[in-house]
Amino acid sequence: MPSRASKRTVLDELEDTNSLAARIVAQTIGSPPPQPAKNPFAVALGRLGASKGGKARAALLSNKRKTEIAQNAAKARWSKR
Repeated sequence: MPSRASKRTVLDELEDTNSLAARIVAQTIGSPPPQPAKNPFAVALGRLGASKGGKARAALLSNKRKTEIAQNAAKARWSKR
């Protein structure tokens, strides 16, 4: 029995059919298929958070807590073997 995540709905199939049709028309005309535009403000905000995320978190943690996190990570890696 397939899992819920692998079930495809009619809407998914229609979306695939429509995107395929759009791609075929774009190839026939000779123009590239339209790409969804990204919001430049959201992109900048994402970069801002990503650039300081780990460093800011590490600065807030005590050495004892960093050691605990590292030990838990090592246990998790080695328990898989």
